[in-house]
Amino acid sequence: MRFKGDVIFVTGGAGFIGSAVIRHLLDETDASVVNVDKLTYAACLESIPQAVDHPRYRFAKVDICDARGLRNLFDQYRPAAVMNLAAESHVDRSIDGPAEFIQTNVVGTFTLLQEALRYFRGLDHPAQTRFRFHHISTDEVYGSLGDHGLFHEATPYAPNSPYSASKASSDHLVRAWRETYGLPTLLTNCSNNYGPYHFPEKLIPHMIIKGLAEDPLPVYGDGRNIRDWLYVEDHARALTLVLERGRIGQTYNIGGRNERTNLHVVTTICELLDRLEPSSHGSRQRLISFVADRPGHDRRYAIDAAKLESELGWRAVETFESGLAKTVQWYLDNRSWWQAILERGYKATRIGVLQKTGHSA
Repeated sequence: MRFKGDVIFVTGGAGFIGSAVIRHLLDETDASVVNVDKLTYAACLESIPQAVDHPRYRFAKVDICDARGLRNLFDQYRPAAVMNLAAESHVDRSIDGPAEFIQTNVVGTFTLLQEALRYFRGLDHPAQTRFRFHHISTDEVYGSLGDHGLFHEATPYAPNSPYSASKASSDHLVRAWRETYGLPTLLTNCSNNYGPYHFPEKLIPHMIIKGLAEDPLPVYGDGRNIRDWLYVEDHARALTLVLERGRIGQTYNIGGRNERTNLHVVTTICELLDRLEPSSHGSRQRLISFVADRPGHDRRYAIDAAKLESELGWRAVETFESGLAKTVQWYLDNRSWWQAILERGYKATRIGVLQKTGHSA
């Protein structure tokens, strides 16, 4: 089996993508997993149901900004790899409060790199040869595309939000620690993820939950911003494949080749909800409303995953249609999971709107 005898650190493992990676590692490999997470508002350990009493799973409540805590974990568990998914990730929150994004995404990545490097330097040669530091990032670091073209691994960085700027900074740190210190790093940049266990603040779960409640469905701007959608379980497979077989020092873009406008995503969710749980008030498309756009809202993202596909043989299994149908059905079947989040006090209110300031004469 893959990763037999290996200990893998997954930072941010209680988050959306991190939990999918851990579920995949526990179900499909022989790796032992240490979930390193400080348990912020978006964390949910219930997203890894198979972790309960699992002999190959451990949880450590540690912030990646905590050098001493990280050092203790490295010394205790002696990992063969680190997969860094710990990050603040919601663009709207980064507009309202960028400091937390700089702290976690930049300072945290720096701290984790430093502790990984200290640990790596203390390994014997065979263990150094096997060790990997895999940093998971986003396509948002590339900025905004026009109507044509794709992001590829050599696309210049041009981040437009505090979130994407913080992730771009972390990517550059990872590359520098490879080039300067010889740390064996891998970097992946992914398109928009969706699927089970997605925190309700993101577009797709937000619209599913709002649609079920017959609440207004707010669409930013004209709804024509385009994203390339990637089913989270396809992403988890890609990440473990890159960790296992990717070339040290390389970047791999991961995308589902599923470009859709935000308005198309929302109308498709309405259609699925109308079919699976019809409303007595008619089509849920009547709930769609257009609201003020997000500041700095990138118009289009689209990933060229050809390098990953050709070098490592990865292919997305889910189309957008099949993945979204599975996702909507999951939220219908697992109401207790997201209702518990709402009951803990999460408020699905609009954030990330800059207030206009007036000027006196």
